[in-house]
Amino acid sequence: MGKYKSESHYRSLIKGISWRIVATADTILVVLLITCLFGKCSIDHAIQIGLTEFLIKLAIYYIHERAWQGALKGKRTSSRIILYKTIVWRIIATTGTFIISGAILDSFDEIALFIALTELFTKFLLYYLHERMWIRIPLGKIRNYILGKKK
Repeated sequence: MGKYKSESHYRSLIKGISWRIVATADTILVVLLITCLFGKCSIDHAIQIGLTEFLIKLAIYYIHERAWQGALKGKRTSSRIILYKTIVWRIIATTGTFIISGAILDSFDEIALFIALTELFTKFLLYYLHERMWIRIPLGKIRNYILGKKK
């Protein structure tokens, strides 16, 4: 894939926001599905968990991105590296999902566990695809587009 290129803080923030939009939509759908399967359907809980995750995990994701930026500086990018990054993020994020779900549902039971485990699989694939997409976006293009700069 080529040499890993350093991203600006701005790009990491935009990337984090785009990921949180995808991830929040997935979270809301997963929470709704799991709570309904357990006979406790709740769109309110689904939205609460999704929005709480959006705020908390946006900050955590940004830190995760910057840490990987430092770790991969000057190294070659490969599907394997993206896979490792995906695994690390899933461990952090799945743990967070379980804690947030349990806190909002007021019970760290099988519902919170099934929400976290379901997301483990859905978000693993979504995150990997998100990373692959962002690697293809040339550095500086987003900032230049938003700021109206021509190259």
